[in-house]
Amino acid sequence: MPEQRIAITMGDPAGIGPEIIVRALSELKPQIDRSDLRLVVIGSHEAHRRAAELLKLEDTAELVRRGMPSADWPNVAFLPAGAEVEPIAFGKVSAQAGEFAYQAVALAVELALAGDVAAICTAPLNKEALNLAGHTFAGHTEMLTHLTKARDSVMMLAHGNMRVSHVTTHVALADVPGRMTADRIRRVVDLTEGALRKIGIQAPRIAVAALNPHAGEGGLFGRQDIDITEPLVAALRAEGRDVVGPVPGDTIFVKLRAGQYDAVVAQYHDQGHIPVKLLGFSVNPETGRWDTLSGVNITLGLPVLRTSVDHGTAFDIAGQGIASASSLIEAVEYAVRLSGGAVAAPAA
Repeated sequence: MPEQRIAITMGDPAGIGPEIIVRALSELKPQIDRSDLRLVVIGSHEAHRRAAELLKLEDTAELVRRGMPSADWPNVAFLPAGAEVEPIAFGKVSAQAGEFAYQAVALAVELALAGDVAAICTAPLNKEALNLAGHTFAGHTEMLTHLTKARDSVMMLAHGNMRVSHVTTHVALADVPGRMTADRIRRVVDLTEGALRKIGIQAPRIAVAALNPHAGEGGLFGRQDIDITEPLVAALRAEGRDVVGPVPGDTIFVKLRAGQYDAVVAQYHDQGHIPVKLLGFSVNPETGRWDTLSGVNITLGLPVLRTSVDHGTAFDIAGQGIASASSLIEAVEYAVRLSGGAVAAPAA
């Protein structure tokens, strides 16, 4: 099998991105050493070096300083996205950090469009820092859509068998009904089906969530589900596709978790994000903080493949060495699967 290159972008260097990247490299090393996977980490050498030293990962710190593959690390390389003008402090919003985050993604997109990497896996960025640097995007998804000149994109979250795509994402709730069109829902269904097939689900079962309580209750609570979703789902089923809906939002995710569907199409950001994140975040009852988390953010509809962690920069814990790399590891593994490869199983 030919080697498979995945780019990992650092995200905001003031957040937990550098920490989770070096931790993920350490945890993934046994698998990638026995596979054809090559990882290209793009970001700030200084931020990654500080993170490796913080976590006392001496061999990884040496890898970062060198930047190139070696006998000990033959499958990992680091590419700079710029040079730090002054040290970037953990947990502080800054234009310099936002510029680093942008340049890392821009370089990864360039490599992906050229065919030099099979997929991009992103660590979290800070929207305020990004905008301070002059890049006015609501987040990664919008920035990637712009950089790749894509028509549009679809956000899918995945955690175990919980796979949720979104008709709308970063828009005001009041604007959602106007963007909930039959064409948009059909495109989300199409892209979701394609992604499910790429991970080995040959006959995808998809449910479309209702926008209104009880799917509108016969028009008492709005007609979007009745006038838009019902006719579209009927048309999709007439094409022989296994799609159901509109399914009320208060039961659809229970049915997804029970395995009745392979994915759900949610109508808006919080409708889809809350159930996935509720299951993906593990909270320590003694401290009231999350200590582990899992889940992947996948962008569909781009000319490049992109996966991401399903959490933010966590400035409140950045630099403490306690951030979990679980979500990033899942994101790398999803990138490998979606691009047609496989990460070697851990040693027994």
